[in-house]
Amino acid sequence: MTLVSYAQTAPTAQLRHVPQEYVHKRVSAEVLLTGWAPVGEDRVTVTARWPRGHAFYAPVTGRHDPMLLAETLRQSIPLISHALYDVPLGHHLIWQHFTFEVAPDAMGLGVGPMDVELRITCGDIARRGGRLAALTMDIEILRDGRHLGTAHTRFSSHAPAIYRRLRGDRCTPPGDATAAPLSLSPAVPPALVGREHAADVVLSPAPLPHQWQLRVDQTHPILFDHPVDHAPGMLLLEAARQAAHAVQGPQGGDVFPVRFESAFFRYVEFDAPCLITAHVEPAAYPEGHLSVSVTALQEGNEAFSCRVTLAHPAP
Repeated sequence: MTLVSYAQTAPTAQLRHVPQEYVHKRVSAEVLLTGWAPVGEDRVTVTARWPRGHAFYAPVTGRHDPMLLAETLRQSIPLISHALYDVPLGHHLIWQHFTFEVAPDAMGLGVGPMDVELRITCGDIARRGGRLAALTMDIEILRDGRHLGTAHTRFSSHAPAIYRRLRGDRCTPPGDATAAPLSLSPAVPPALVGREHAADVVLSPAPLPHQWQLRVDQTHPILFDHPVDHAPGMLLLEAARQAAHAVQGPQGGDVFPVRFESAFFRYVEFDAPCLITAHVEPAAYPEGHLSVSVTALQEGNEAFSCRVTLAHPAP
């Protein structure tokens, strides 16, 4: 991925407040972003604070969960859309693709919360009727000025009327996202997918090896913070992470996800089963790394794919 170097970062005193509604979270405690400031044309600095412990994104091998970075970047998408590009509240922001990687040595736990800085460059900007329609973000992530990771993502923005046309009869009104869902399927054993509690497992057993059904619990307080009419992207990323953990088997030991390369092709609906399949790819990374390809198939169509790279980091 290509990153544009910043001449300087925004001074702390110039950082602007992050309105809670700009990150699309209803629970204030789940807002990770702490400030933002433009630093040039189509460039912005965003700051965030990660808790030392999180109810869902708990530490992994003594390090902050990389999914905290994914959620930080997800929150940055609506913030930048609303604050920098005047996208009205109520517009729908949809991931097209999302790649990020982290340096395990920079993800270690400290004695308290961890502050991170995102240096974001926006490009390939498309507009429709004067409004933002899509853009690409290249992100450099730092911790205390030290390299922590990089990310690259593209998303689209749709006005409510356009979104309703795209979704057709599967577009449910706010507060009615539970219309005709499948019943909640049983969870696989939490230890199989690197989880402690069944409530946090997003995979259910399926007949074939290395295949599971996506487990969609719309009452989950983190993954379903607000009503939606399709499976959110963070749920699919979590499914990919859990499937990658499961496919390596018990002989894999402690592993740490260091890279996700994901693409979103179709909406994953609530009223039809979604199959998650994973397989280990031929060695393409340094020794000690494992690459797992994960796909989500619904109604005969590939809806999502993700390559997850796992590492066995030193203690």
